[in-house]
Amino acid sequence: MEGFVKTSTENGITTINFFHPQSNSMPGNLLRQLAEEITNAGNNSATKVIVLQTEGDKTFCAGASFDELIAIKDLETGKRFFSGFALVINAIRKVPVFVIARVQGKAVGGGVGIACAADYTFAVESASIKLSELAVGIGPFVVGPAVERKIGTSAFSALSINATEWQTAQWAREKGLYVEVHKTIEEMDAAIHSLADKLSKSNPEAMAEIKKVCWKGTENWETLLIERAEISGRLVLSEFTINAINKFKSK
Repeated sequence: MEGFVKTSTENGITTINFFHPQSNSMPGNLLRQLAEEITNAGNNSATKVIVLQTEGDKTFCAGASFDELIAIKDLETGKRFFSGFALVINAIRKVPVFVIARVQGKAVGGGVGIACAADYTFAVESASIKLSELAVGIGPFVVGPAVERKIGTSAFSALSINATEWQTAQWAREKGLYVEVHKTIEEMDAAIHSLADKLSKSNPEAMAEIKKVCWKGTENWETLLIERAEISGRLVLSEFTINAINKFKSK
C-alpha cells in the first residue's frame, strides 16, 4: 500500500482523508495530492468548510517519509520533497473556507505543521506532539512559520530544541495549537460535526473575510516556505543527517 488521499462532500462539509501505512508519514507525491485536494475543495462552491483527517487511531501524521528522505541524493530533489509540506500549508492558508483539523493521535514534525496550519484544530487527550527534526540532523524550517504563528516563538523554540521529547495534548491546548481536547474520539467527532454543521450554514463571504484577517501578514509564505525547503534539502544531504536517519530507521 502506498497510501491515499480521499475527498467527499456532503451538505457543504468536505472531508479530506489522507493515509499512509507507515504511521501516516507523507511521501512527496501524497503531499502534492493533498495540497491539490485542499485547493480544489476550497475553491468549489459546494464546499463551505473542510475537515482534514487521517486514518487510524494512534497517529495523526508522523511527518516526512524516512524512506523518501534517505533516498534524496541532490539539493533539487531535497528542495522539491520538503516543498510538499509548503504546498499543503499554503493550500490551507489560501483557500477561502475554514479548515478544521481532526487530530486523533500523535503528531510529529510535518504533522504538527499541518495541525498548526488548520484554522481550528480538535484533538484527543492522547494526541501528543513533537518536532523531531533536529534529532535527525535537520530542523522544522518549512513548518516553522505555521507553528510559530499558532503557538508563539517561545513554545516553538522549546519544541524545536527539545526534539526528542513529547509534549502533551494539554500543553498544546494551553499554547493555542489545539482549540479543543476531548477524552475520546467519539466525543471529538461529535464536536467536529457540530461546528462543521454550523459553519456549513454560515455566510461564506463573512467566513472568507474572517480568514483573510486571521492570516494577515503571511502573504510572503509563498516564497518563504520554499526558501525554508531549500535549507532542509541541503541539510538532508549531510553525512550527519544520513547517519541519523539510518540509525533511526534501524530501531
